[in-house]
Amino acid sequence: MDRRSHRRSQASATTASSAVVSAPDDTMPAENGNSTSSIVSAVSLSEEYFNTTNPPACVQENAAKTHAFVLFHLRQRRRIVLITSGGTTVPLENQTVRFIDNFSAGTRGATSAEYFIDAGYAVIFMHRTFSLQPYTRHYSHSKNCFLDFLQANDQGGIAVVPEYLSQIKNVLLKYQEVRKNNLLLMIDFVTVTDYLFLLRRITQIVALARESAMYYLAAAVSDFYIPASKMVEHKIQSGDGALSLQLDQVPKIIKPLVKEWATKGLIVSFKLETDPTILEDKARRALIRYGHQIVIGNILSTRKSQVHLITQNDAMEITLSPEEVKQDVEIEAKIIPELVQRHTEWIRNIGDWGVGN
Repeated sequence: MDRRSHRRSQASATTASSAVVSAPDDTMPAENGNSTSSIVSAVSLSEEYFNTTNPPACVQENAAKTHAFVLFHLRQRRRIVLITSGGTTVPLENQTVRFIDNFSAGTRGATSAEYFIDAGYAVIFMHRTFSLQPYTRHYSHSKNCFLDFLQANDQGGIAVVPEYLSQIKNVLLKYQEVRKNNLLLMIDFVTVTDYLFLLRRITQIVALARESAMYYLAAAVSDFYIPASKMVEHKIQSGDGALSLQLDQVPKIIKPLVKEWATKGLIVSFKLETDPTILEDKARRALIRYGHQIVIGNILSTRKSQVHLITQNDAMEITLSPEEVKQDVEIEAKIIPELVQRHTEWIRNIGDWGVGN
């Protein structure tokens, strides 16, 4: 097994602008287009979920925006990455007051989005409402109130405090350039139902980019939920005594994503553990079970300074040195160039990484 220290090379910094992308037909892909191959149990369970759950109202509008965004960038011959970020909620009532939350600030996804854009990608950022977002993340969840960066002047105007001016200006200029070039599409979700329906529909559209698409699944998705048919209508009353809940398992959506919705794209999932001795084994099991290409493994206590990039053929550690940690280097600055290079290899040799049968 190839274990090697991460090295940033000229090759790993390859931008995505050189991708060979074929412009697709302008027709939006059908929502329920399934492959004719035999359907495994995980796919069947996901279809059962979609067939028995009412789709959220947000799906159609976001599908139209995504379709326009994807076609625009395919005509520009630009690679596209779908990033999912943040946690999902599980409502306990139809008129929701109480819910179970899968907490995630969305740091990995929001940070990665900026580095993907720097590498030449167009980014579809599918995120939990009010979680961290690209560019605004530098200030929206700061320990300092954003107003601390501003001051009133004698002329009755408002200015940035001088010590923060350079930093804010750099972020602002990048953000404005991204807006100008239509490089970032924001789509938000709250519940696990929102997430699953949006992921299916958005993935089907991004699949127009074929092998020039990447799917970077960094969201913290709920493992259990209450089907609408079993959910009470109104607020659960505390006066009724102890509360017992029986939750159904959320279908493993990555299986149909690999088998049916995004059969040509490079798919990256994440695995978080607390025990380092089981991380690689669990990551490899996921690769075999779902048939995708890359798992990025994290250990809870070291996730900001070390990750493991695992494929069916190799594994490598990506780490920050003590000096880089002191300098506030973000580990995504190393993860994303490595993925860009892997994506370049994927485009050249699609299928060589053991796409599931």
